[in-house]
Amino acid sequence: MTAFSISGREVGTGKHPFVIAEMSGNHNQSLDRALKIVEAAAKAGAHALKIQTYTADTMTLDIDEGEFVVGEEGSLWKGEHLYGLYRKACTPWEWHKPIFERCRELGMIGFSTPFDETAVDFLETLDVPCYKIASFENTDLPLIRKIAATGKPMIVSTGMATVAELDETVRTARASGCRDLILLKCTSTYPATPENTNILTIPHLKDLFGCEVGLSDHTMGIGVAVAAVALGASVIEKHFTLSRADGGVDSAFSLEPEEIHALVVESYRAWQSLGKISYGPTDAEKASLKFRRSLYIVKDMKSGEAFTHENLRAIRPGLGLPPKYLERFLGRKAGQDIEKGTPLHWNLLP
Repeated sequence: MTAFSISGREVGTGKHPFVIAEMSGNHNQSLDRALKIVEAAAKAGAHALKIQTYTADTMTLDIDEGEFVVGEEGSLWKGEHLYGLYRKACTPWEWHKPIFERCRELGMIGFSTPFDETAVDFLETLDVPCYKIASFENTDLPLIRKIAATGKPMIVSTGMATVAELDETVRTARASGCRDLILLKCTSTYPATPENTNILTIPHLKDLFGCEVGLSDHTMGIGVAVAAVALGASVIEKHFTLSRADGGVDSAFSLEPEEIHALVVESYRAWQSLGKISYGPTDAEKASLKFRRSLYIVKDMKSGEAFTHENLRAIRPGLGLPPKYLERFLGRKAGQDIEKGTPLHWNLLP
């Protein structure tokens, strides 16, 4: 696996974790707010901003009963009918260009999740640099083929997918022209809980499919995402808003600007800390060796006097012999007068 470029930025193993701020429907149907979200994400240090490309009509039917109403207990959207929810959450297609332009102006990568083939065709007219596949679409093989055929990098959330389903998705993407693929471990609950996130799957995904991996994270806070970096995640995606108090379809599990900034900083620190398998003192640690304990004469001694626990102890600094030699000296005689504070060495014996 090697890193690859998205709009000139190297993404992948050995590179700074790529942090994506997901706007989703947190614009609350205001373009001005959407652009402020872009600006806040850039100021916080996010490397990319993602939106979603669909309409209510491309997602579902305008029916407000039965299975077209969210009924799951505990859902943020319980009681909403799908069509109305998607109308409220969608990003108008005419906003895409100004949003992406603002991203470019601020040095961020702007891209989207298309939910059907018409969305892909539209996004191609805007020359997006990469595509995201949402968890709920990761088994939509015709959509996978359509996106893969663009030849652009694909980021695929793996929520709910079995290994067999992911294998089919990955094979389809590669056979259809995708060379650069990232799989994101994802738990498709909103919000997700840490104990239901199972990020130990991340290195397994990497080994199983031989591609870059990351995390699409719906938990609160940044702890899970930072831990994922330690397990090999090279991409982190988090929902983002100006303020959870402002409301919005995804605001309850979205990060605020200071939190996304903390994620960028701490994920970088986590990545820096990985290093390599290493034992023994690093170059930076060598100066600290003197603070180890070592054997020192702690009382003035006369030549011929025996070494005892009263005149020989393991103390700091570390300029004498290591403490493991204490028993070798006890009972033996000093070969010379020795002042208190002298580090113990073999030449002090007769």
